[in-house]
Amino acid sequence: MTLQIAKRFDLNAIDRSFIENPHPTLNALRTYDPVHRNPDGSVYLTRYADVRQVYQSQAMSSDKKREFSKKFGPGPLLTHHTTSLIFNDPPYHTVVRKLLASAFTPRKLAELEPLIGDIVDRLLDRLEDLGEFDFISEFAMQLPTELISYMLGVPEQHRHALRGYSLAILGALDPVVPQERLDAGDRAVAEFGELLDDLIAHRRNNPDRGGQGEVLESLIFGEVDGRRLNDEELRQNCIFLLNAGHETTTSLVGNSTAILLGAPDQHRRLIDNPDLITTAVEEFLRVESPLQIGNRLTTEEITLGEVTLPKGTYIHTSIAAANRDPAIFDQPDKVDIGRKPNKHLAFITGIHVCLGASLSRIEGRIATGKLVQRFPNLRSAGPAEIMGLARFRGYNHLPVRI
Repeated sequence: MTLQIAKRFDLNAIDRSFIENPHPTLNALRTYDPVHRNPDGSVYLTRYADVRQVYQSQAMSSDKKREFSKKFGPGPLLTHHTTSLIFNDPPYHTVVRKLLASAFTPRKLAELEPLIGDIVDRLLDRLEDLGEFDFISEFAMQLPTELISYMLGVPEQHRHALRGYSLAILGALDPVVPQERLDAGDRAVAEFGELLDDLIAHRRNNPDRGGQGEVLESLIFGEVDGRRLNDEELRQNCIFLLNAGHETTTSLVGNSTAILLGAPDQHRRLIDNPDLITTAVEEFLRVESPLQIGNRLTTEEITLGEVTLPKGTYIHTSIAAANRDPAIFDQPDKVDIGRKPNKHLAFITGIHVCLGASLSRIEGRIATGKLVQRFPNLRSAGPAEIMGLARFRGYNHLPVRI
């Protein structure tokens, strides 16, 4: 039966049951058909070694101009996803990455860490008054919303819209996307872009007025070999920072709590041993990676195991499957917050390794560490609701009580 599941799998025809729990299918694919050919000719990889090889290979392209032109048509989504950092190759990728790296220097991270702690403490104080609440809307979403607002200088009156923008833009990246979701993504890029234009213009006219943790000035005035981001690049890469730093962090914090609620022995272990928070965050990233699927296009022939793929093959990488590969991880479906080593691929690897990985780890460590110690009796208060996305994993709702 599992062999038939693997052979019949089509990434473009997945249903809600796969999104709810992809691992039985991923296990079947990894066992029986790890280099799986989809009906459309693309390939879906589920072995850790293959996924890692693809990410580290120079024979791969992340440029999606051709594919996204077909998928999105002309409009804001196409402009965003073909201008921002992630879906581009060197030399453009190299230059833009260096320019964006100014937002994630050790000095900037050192400035942000106490700010993150203050935000978390303030949110936890409010949760104590609530008693029972939706963990996603009241905490997991609030932390990155406030932080990215500080980083980009977004005024408080606009912050409520940020997660909606992020979800709409990222949701358009799923393998199959209905027209209404594409329309929502176009609106989100356009609306947030207009807000960013105002913020950028204000910071250009007031370069020394940035608040604590703001990086907008560095993005506007930063140079690499005399090259600055032009207006379109600046706008789209600020949107990229929202998406990269908002939804994935919301999912990291939400997924971490859901994992602990489902593994009470590990929850108690973390309460009793708070110093385990660093390895715990790595395990949360491995078990439920916020990014589940990546993509590459072969620029030359490549051999994965015993299978050789020709130039021009479109590849889907299953980060979710790679991070539970028993060839790499002992008892991969078991949560072990002290797991070492833990060479998961949640932040990818190679030249596209996540630029904000260090910041995400800091947020996860502070948020979950403080939460567990502040509310040791945290427990479920009702059924959770998974986001209906294949490429990203997180929750729409996670009811809890303290």
